[in-house]
Amino acid sequence: MSGQKTFSLAELAKALELEFQGDGETRLIGIAPLATANAGYLSFLSNIKFKTALQTSSASAVILHPELAASYTGNCLTSVNPYLSYAQASALFDPMEKPRAGVHPSAVVVAEDVDDSVAIGASCVIEQGAQIGAGTVIGPGTVVGANSRIGKNCFIHANVSIYHGVSIADDVIIHSGVVIGGDGFGFAPGASGWQKVHQLGGVRIGSRVEIGANSCIDRGALDDTIIGDDVICDDYTMIAHNVVIGDGTAMAAACQIAGSTVIGKACTFAGNVGVVGHITIANRVHITARTMITKSILKPGSYSSGTGMMETGLWRKNAARFAKLDELYRRVISLEKQLKIQEKDEG
Repeated sequence: MSGQKTFSLAELAKALELEFQGDGETRLIGIAPLATANAGYLSFLSNIKFKTALQTSSASAVILHPELAASYTGNCLTSVNPYLSYAQASALFDPMEKPRAGVHPSAVVVAEDVDDSVAIGASCVIEQGAQIGAGTVIGPGTVVGANSRIGKNCFIHANVSIYHGVSIADDVIIHSGVVIGGDGFGFAPGASGWQKVHQLGGVRIGSRVEIGANSCIDRGALDDTIIGDDVICDDYTMIAHNVVIGDGTAMAAACQIAGSTVIGKACTFAGNVGVVGHITIANRVHITARTMITKSILKPGSYSSGTGMMETGLWRKNAARFAKLDELYRRVISLEKQLKIQEKDEG
């Protein structure tokens, strides 16, 4: 960790390529929400429903849309996308510094193709044939398996397990507890029990991917499991063998994708979405929380499943009626037919 980072309003505006209003010499030491920001802090307003908090906030500067900035009398940065600008500012204030290049004395590095600018932490193991590109950080306790490749400027946090034959491109962030390249769930039933199907494929991960803590990405059975560029996976995400995920897709925590599913580009999955195997999901599909996807989705749009929240007593009554839905449907169809016959006879 480094010391506290500070910027003047003018310096921050230049770094973010934004215009500013007010006192450019105002010093900013961090970022905080509008409601709790104290003097010295930058804040932002991206949702108009929180506009009232702007008038009472003690923040020393606020990132605002130009339409709001026009009537604001305090210090501000103007941005057509305040939330994006906040995200960019967060990188500037991040106190964590990149470890210095070098190999910790307790690390075991058998691989020869490791760039001199790589930082390898305590108790790491880098196996034979592995490759690690310039500027990459390997956190303490991480294992990089034989013949795996990690590109440039990646940050692999502590205690990550990267099996053999995994390929990771540039600018990838992998958080602690992640396992990449473990065996997929493949077993064949036989007379003597389950016969393991050895997983002969690998995992290919594109550039600018971020994988949350304790997630798992299984290796392919024959072909590789593929994660495209700019994909983000939150904590506890499970990607089974031979899944393909398109560029720019994002998954919130605890999503589970079964084997051989193909997911398109620019999709979003809210928390705890489940997907059965061997189906296809189109580009720009958006799935709401706890949806179970049981068949292919071939058209972009938003999809949901399950029932909405209600009082427990009412939910129990309705749940007891679920089993009777088919019977009720058939009765309604039968009554409609009878009414049509009756109307025809009367006509």
